[in-house]
Amino acid sequence: MPVSGLSKLFNWVSDFLRVPAIRPVEVHEHHLDSRYLERRLQVDVYAPQSVRSTSFPVVIFHDGQDLVRMNAAAIQQELMASAACPPFVMVGIHANERRMQEYGTIQQADYAGRGKLAPQHARFVVEELLPYLQQHYPVESTAAQTTIAGFSLGGLAAFDLAWHYPQHFGRTGVFSGALWWRSRAFSAADPDGHRILHTQVAKAKRVPALRFWFQTGTLDETDDRNHNGIIDSIDDTLDLIQALETKGYHPVKDLQYLEITGGRHEPATWAVALPHFLRWALGKQP
Repeated sequence: MPVSGLSKLFNWVSDFLRVPAIRPVEVHEHHLDSRYLERRLQVDVYAPQSVRSTSFPVVIFHDGQDLVRMNAAAIQQELMASAACPPFVMVGIHANERRMQEYGTIQQADYAGRGKLAPQHARFVVEELLPYLQQHYPVESTAAQTTIAGFSLGGLAAFDLAWHYPQHFGRTGVFSGALWWRSRAFSAADPDGHRILHTQVAKAKRVPALRFWFQTGTLDETDDRNHNGIIDSIDDTLDLIQALETKGYHPVKDLQYLEITGGRHEPATWAVALPHFLRWALGKQP
């Protein structure tokens, strides 16, 4: 049978079985002019090529430039081909030299004035990026099918963005999150005080309908500011999880934590964690 005939037969069988045939992932580079950030941003869209029109869940990453170093397209393709995940669109927002100003917490900058553009970045994602994706790709528009994630400071920003916009995001993922982000400078008398996200969760009168995924590596760093034998990256993450549990989030249904022994604060470790996160984000338990 000619190749074209085999292709038609394969497509017909796939349609008959109601299982989309997944072709290799294609990475599309876009450049968006943001009126809120007053600059052009590169956004990479990792799109599955389906033989049938459908709507895909979407997973958006801050620090999307790191996805290339993580070989994310191959990971996405393998997860879909093995049916570990349904077909989905992955999006990487590239950061630039203004990263320390654009990533942060929406309600306030940190004690050093970093993150001053976080509100504008949030509006870029919600009011410019999401509509752009929905216009150009067959992606779902519901919060239940939209996830925001990030690496390091990008993870902090992802959590905060989902917290403030639960009508757009149903899940958030934090890889080696910069959860030390604080409103006042470090004080040895109160080493764990004034962490912005922890305080934000603790003071919340109402909590959004969200699910949370966290990852750390035992070699993320060496700092141990409160001298309890646990590095700050892990301490900050576990403390935030505890704060969320105190607010009523279920420790299994709503919260997932992955600690990688020997994991470092780098894309090589995040690449190991990525399949775990994507299975969780797309409704498949690891």
